[in-house]
Amino acid sequence: MKVSARNVFKGTVSQVQAGAVNAEVALTLAGGEQLVAVVTMASVQSLGLAVGKDAVALIKAPWVMLMTEASDIRLSARNCLEGKVVRVNEGAVNSEVVVQLPGGTEVFAIVTRDAVEELGLAPGVSATAVIKASHIILGVPA
Repeated sequence: MKVSARNVFKGTVSQVQAGAVNAEVALTLAGGEQLVAVVTMASVQSLGLAVGKDAVALIKAPWVMLMTEASDIRLSARNCLEGKVVRVNEGAVNSEVVVQLPGGTEVFAIVTRDAVEELGLAPGVSATAVIKASHIILGVPA
């Protein structure tokens, strides 16, 4: 599968909480991290999403927000993944920041150069990747 999304995470469905229209689907990644996605019930059915099934989470890098010094902040976003910055690739306007999670998974974020400076993002700095559950697209092997 070739996709333009910078973040492609393979995992196993660990929970499906069905609702009237949408479902929350928890995906456990190889490093033990968990992502929660909100998808329609139609998607749950058409993809055959069920506990134990392999799935892929796709997240475009611009959909990933970054925070530092986040220990005393609570957010409504379901996915707050703590890690360390391992790379910052600066562009003319935006920068690509790579945060490595404790299990080894790398999360790619596209943020402005101003944000990189304001947050002090540099290799070794602790950062939290924030991803809304509605910004995760799920897929399954054919």
